[in-house]
Amino acid sequence: MSAPPFQRWAGAYAALRSLEGRGASEAERLALPFVTSGPLASQWRIRARTFNRFVDAVLAPMERAAGRPLVLLDLGAGDGWLSARMAERGHRAVALDARVDAVDGLAAARVFTRRATTAFGRVAARFEAIPVAAASFDLALYNASLHYATDLGRALADARRVVRPGGSVVILDSPFYRTAEAGEAMLRERERTTRAVFPDLADDLLALGSIDYLTPLGLDAAALPLGLRFRRLRVLYPFAYELRGLRALLMRARPPSRFDLWVAAV
Repeated sequence: MSAPPFQRWAGAYAALRSLEGRGASEAERLALPFVTSGPLASQWRIRARTFNRFVDAVLAPMERAAGRPLVLLDLGAGDGWLSARMAERGHRAVALDARVDAVDGLAAARVFTRRATTAFGRVAARFEAIPVAAASFDLALYNASLHYATDLGRALADARRVVRPGGSVVILDSPFYRTAEAGEAMLRERERTTRAVFPDLADDLLALGSIDYLTPLGLDAAALPLGLRFRRLRVLYPFAYELRGLRALLMRARPPSRFDLWVAAV
C-alpha cells in the first residue's frame, strides 16, 4: 500500500533539501538567515531582507508596545532558525512543523535548542490543525510556509484562533503573483522542471496537493471572512531581484512572484 501523500512528499522533500545542501554545516545554520557564502547565499540574501523588514516594521513596535517578552508561533518552522532569532531577543517561541527530519526539519533544531540563548519549544503538527489553546500567542508567523498549506482557509482560521486580540498573523517569504494565471503558469513550469531534473522524486514531490502560491485576491477571499485584513509591507530586495519583473516583461515571459511581508491584525 502506498504511503499517504504527506508522508511521500515529506520524505522526498527532505531528500531534495539535502541535495540542495541545506544545513550543510552547523556554522551555516547558526548564521541563518544571514548566509553570505555557498550555493544558497543568493536565496538567503532575499530572505534576510524580509526578516529585517519584519523586525523593523512589526516586531520592534510590538516589543515597545507590550513592554514584556512576546509569545510567538513559528508556523512551518523547518529547523527553527526564526524561532532561535526570536529567543535571542528574549521572546518565547514555539516552532511548529510537520517535517521532523534532520535535514532542515524539526530534528535539525538541536543546534539551537541545546543553547540557552536560542532555545525554543517544538511541536510536530500541520498548521491546518494547530494543537494549542486559543489566544495563546502574540504573533503567528508563516515562515516561508503558507504556500505549503493544502487548505488556505483552514490554515488562516487556525492561526487566527491561536493569536490573542491585539496580536498579528504575519506571512514571510511565500510567493505572491498578481494573477492566478501567472501562478498556474509557474506550476506548469515547475512540474516540467521537477520531472526532468528529479525523475525519481518527482511523483512524491508533487503529491502533497498544496496551494503552492498566493495572490492578493485569493488571500483576501480566505482571510476577510475570518476578520483578517492583510496589508502588504513592501520589502526592498537586491537590485537584480527587483529587476525581474522588467526583465520578464521585455522577454515576454510570465510575471515573476514577489515575497514582501503581509500582516493582519487580530
